[in-house]
Amino acid sequence: MELLKGDQHIEPVIPLKQKALRINLNKHIYGTFAEIGAGQETVRHFFRAGGSSGTIAKAMSAYDKVFSDAIYGVETDRRYVTESRLRKMLMYEIDLIEERLIREKHPDKMFFSYANTVTTIDFAKNYKGHGWVGIKFQMDSLEDYNEIILHIRFKETDSKLQQETLGKLGCNLIYGAFYLNDKPNELLKSFYDNIEDDTIEIDLVDFSGPRFMYIDNRLMSLNLVRYGMTNAVMFDPNGNNLLPAKMLYKKNILALRGSFRPVTKVNMEIYEESKKLFLSEKKVDKNNTQIIFEITLANLRSEGGKINERDFLDRAELLCSLGQTVMITNYQEYYKLVEYFSEFTKARMGLGMGSYNLIQIFDEKYYRNISGGILEAFGKLFYRDLKIYLYPLKDPKTGELITSENIKVHPRLKELYKYFKYNGRIVDIKNSNPDISDYFTRNIFKMISTGKKGWEEMVPKGVSEIIKNHRLFGYSKRKHES
Repeated sequence: MELLKGDQHIEPVIPLKQKALRINLNKHIYGTFAEIGAGQETVRHFFRAGGSSGTIAKAMSAYDKVFSDAIYGVETDRRYVTESRLRKMLMYEIDLIEERLIREKHPDKMFFSYANTVTTIDFAKNYKGHGWVGIKFQMDSLEDYNEIILHIRFKETDSKLQQETLGKLGCNLIYGAFYLNDKPNELLKSFYDNIEDDTIEIDLVDFSGPRFMYIDNRLMSLNLVRYGMTNAVMFDPNGNNLLPAKMLYKKNILALRGSFRPVTKVNMEIYEESKKLFLSEKKVDKNNTQIIFEITLANLRSEGGKINERDFLDRAELLCSLGQTVMITNYQEYYKLVEYFSEFTKARMGLGMGSYNLIQIFDEKYYRNISGGILEAFGKLFYRDLKIYLYPLKDPKTGELITSENIKVHPRLKELYKYFKYNGRIVDIKNSNPDISDYFTRNIFKMISTGKKGWEEMVPKGVSEIIKNHRLFGYSKRKHES
């Protein structure tokens, strides 16, 4: 598959019939299928493969809402395609197996419950649909259950094709749960076996249970972007994966991009001052605002093009410790990030950035790959209700603070810049501390990793202790004491 090329070796794809048959022929695997919203597309693969009588305890589709509520209960928000609904389905079906089968008579059985709740493309084809898919399963009859939960977004424009894709995904998920649970990266990639990469998007994954106790779900989120399964993922300060569509829906969004390697006093001042300016806007509702610390995939890659997972987790650890919501994206250009946000909200958005980032935005070389060039990109960037909050940074040659008033852009773009500047789209952060404006992440990282002293004063309060205690970014006590 194209989307899985790059960082990892690709294993041969096992045909769906072979996967289903291997599950069916395993005398220890036994469970139920509950599918809502797109027919019984997953269980069909297991019926067709043969030998399913010893595997399938029950297959059902509580398609009618009244019947669904009678079985699984009524959701407080009256919605059916939700994570809460999926988890209730999985728990209900597992409890039913445990209740109806006497464990003493089936000591070697590994019970499972597979479920999905989805909505496919609507009649007008305005909304392509989405859904939740999951499995709750044992790997030993004496062990607690494991869970894998996915959120998917359909890309196909035909309901029948979406149903078929869902069935393939479900078959891959069940097979992977039982036979690839000790190889989480291979398990993740296997979800796309026998599926075209442009037919479905997986934008959330959550692993839990004894077999996954050593898995960091933030790393699994990163891999969704890394393997091309989605363009953006989010996680909260506790490290829990979040569904971007839910977190961004109709929200005012303020995003701050950086490498955060490590978080600096400059980063946090941009955050604090941008936040003040953003929340003071008449069109911004403080109680309906989502603030995001965003890291691009390109920013996570080393010079050799590889992604250092430990380095990523170091950054995530720091941002989470500061109580921030983190987003990893594959949008190197700002206009693509704003386009993505615009899928979920029409409310005012803001970008907090240093003056060097704004200079890059006005560099035409970044837009050679689109037919309309920089004008098309800026149309997408500023078409929405967007403001840029500009943090002044010190010119390393002259020592002068670069603001919106003295920033240098290409002569051809001066008038374009003035248009956005004097229409209030670019706002200076005036309450900045000039004494810290040359605290650059790359310099601080080098000081930490080489044992040079003085970096502690350049990071927010408490951050240096976290770096030292957890030995982040190559910190070594021995280096700093020598």
